[in-house]
Amino acid sequence: MNSAIFVGSGNESKQLLAVLLQLELFTSIAVISNDAPIQVLAKKHRLPCYPDAQEGIQPADVAISDDPRWDSFCVKRWTFQMAWEKVLEAIKDDLLMKKAIHAIQDGMIVVNRFAQVQFMNEAAAHMAGVELAKAIGKPIQTLLPSSGLPRVIETQQPEYNQLHEFDNGTVIVTTRVPLIFGGACSGAIAVFKDVTEATQLAEQVTDLRSIQTMLEAIINSSNDAISVVDENGTGLMVNPAYTKLTGLDSDQIIGQPATADISEGESIHMQVLRTKKPVRGARLKLGPHKKDVIVNVAPVVVDGELKGSIGVIHDVSELNRLSSQLQHAQKRLATLEATYSFSEIVGTSKEMAFAIEQAKRGAKTSFPILLLGETGTGKELFAHAIHNESERKGQPFVRVNCAALTETLLESELFGYEQGAFSGALKSGKKGLFEEAEHGSIFLDEIGEMSPNTQAKLLRVLQEQEIVRVGGTKPIPIHVRVIAATNVDLEGAIRERRFREDLYYRLNKLPIRIPPLRERLSDLPALIDHLLRKLNLDYGHNIQSISKLVLSRFEGYYWPGNVRELENVLARSMIYMDLGATELTDVSLPQEFGQSGKREESDAAAPKQLQAFLAEKEKEHLRRTLAEVDGVKTEAAKLLGISIRSLYYKLEKYNLA
Repeated sequence: MNSAIFVGSGNESKQLLAVLLQLELFTSIAVISNDAPIQVLAKKHRLPCYPDAQEGIQPADVAISDDPRWDSFCVKRWTFQMAWEKVLEAIKDDLLMKKAIHAIQDGMIVVNRFAQVQFMNEAAAHMAGVELAKAIGKPIQTLLPSSGLPRVIETQQPEYNQLHEFDNGTVIVTTRVPLIFGGACSGAIAVFKDVTEATQLAEQVTDLRSIQTMLEAIINSSNDAISVVDENGTGLMVNPAYTKLTGLDSDQIIGQPATADISEGESIHMQVLRTKKPVRGARLKLGPHKKDVIVNVAPVVVDGELKGSIGVIHDVSELNRLSSQLQHAQKRLATLEATYSFSEIVGTSKEMAFAIEQAKRGAKTSFPILLLGETGTGKELFAHAIHNESERKGQPFVRVNCAALTETLLESELFGYEQGAFSGALKSGKKGLFEEAEHGSIFLDEIGEMSPNTQAKLLRVLQEQEIVRVGGTKPIPIHVRVIAATNVDLEGAIRERRFREDLYYRLNKLPIRIPPLRERLSDLPALIDHLLRKLNLDYGHNIQSISKLVLSRFEGYYWPGNVRELENVLARSMIYMDLGATELTDVSLPQEFGQSGKREESDAAAPKQLQAFLAEKEKEHLRRTLAEVDGVKTEAAKLLGISIRSLYYKLEKYNLA
């Protein structure tokens, strides 16, 4: 015999299958059963096991079943009685008999037609309380007076799943089957199991099913999306909230790898299974609609052994949408009012505290204020705070980048224009930014880039407190506080005749120098913490800190771009980090200031040397850019991100015109 199909359920079928497997009568057996113990036995022996259905089953040499419907699937069919007869024939061989006896843990007794014991395994002898060596050949009635085997021989009728009690008090469930050869009964076989063990197993199964039902009910009733995987990362369970959130059905997750639902990001389930540590606040995108979610995943450990992990998923896509709308609204409002206050300026160093104190005192006056500082130090932040600290709080706060506009456009934007002042002008004319800022403040950023002609008009505003629109002659009185800012050396610009000396002295009544980052390195931890919170929202990360090594590198770097450069370095590093990471452990710093970006100059000499160094670098960059665009200055200005007027200033400054 080569192959067989075994169809059955119940204890007798399980015992028959166990004997067949030990006797090795078939090279392969396919099991058809919905009985859990038989399925467990089939799985243990790695047999293909199917539910009680015929679809997809391959034909075999023998079908072992009492159901004649299986005749079409085999060359011949054995009933269970015929199968037991085959077993009896096989166990007459001493070697096969030993295999069968030692294989079966349940009790088995075989008697001949005279009810004399032919075979008894050790399990049967133990349960019945008899000596195995003395049992063979003796009538079953002398060993077990209450045995039903003589009755089965007499009636030739099988008895299934009968409750029986031995004389020693052991209670069993037994199946007795007559052995028919040539139409005559040649004996009987009994297979039995200790009912105590069966009862315990039944109770355990009942308890487990009850617990499983309760857990499933709890998980399914949760409004939070939940997914469970096993120790290999294979999906075990998801609840309706998960299906609703991700748009994936349970059959697309259960039995599939933990990565099956992820559209962007790393599987946190797999990360937890590798590390055996929980992960909280990880950002992912799930499902075909790329839902933006936050995931908390914890390992499931039973008796010290990892059994899988469970994840709770929170949808934040709606929160992100509302946050985006809020940010958009805030940006629109920011064009009309000051956003920041002194409480939002990060820094407690002596240098920064002095600058803040100066700014607070200046805010109480109506004088123009000049903010001096390198690029990226926070001059605009100070301008917002000064306005909000002054009596003009609640009035308009207008910002102008003087380097971003051409001379003609800047003049018309600042002072407005009359009807027909120039080609393309509105017929009704237009109010200038000084008029828009009436009773409030106007922030003139990068004032060092303003043309001499516009400087002269600004001087008139400061002296006379009035403006004249482009194309107009009538002066318009204004009541506006001017806050100017520059990263240019204005005294040097005066010597080079690029900035008016009289305007400088008008603006320089309340100069406030904002210290560069390298002069207040003690503020680094607080700045980093503030920027990480901001960048986490922008990039969907959960970075909580930086390593000591990164902080050490930051403290040794010169920071020519100051706080703006610090933010860019942090952002650039976060882009390449895993979504589940919580600490920034590596950064890339520019290599322009000595080895590893460290200061090689002394603190006293550094500013002057830095200025010369940056000037040389800027000059070289201008030269290369002009070469790339064949000297076309408008194209060069676009590539450099500056106005054409600023480009001409720089070309003249470096003798590149």
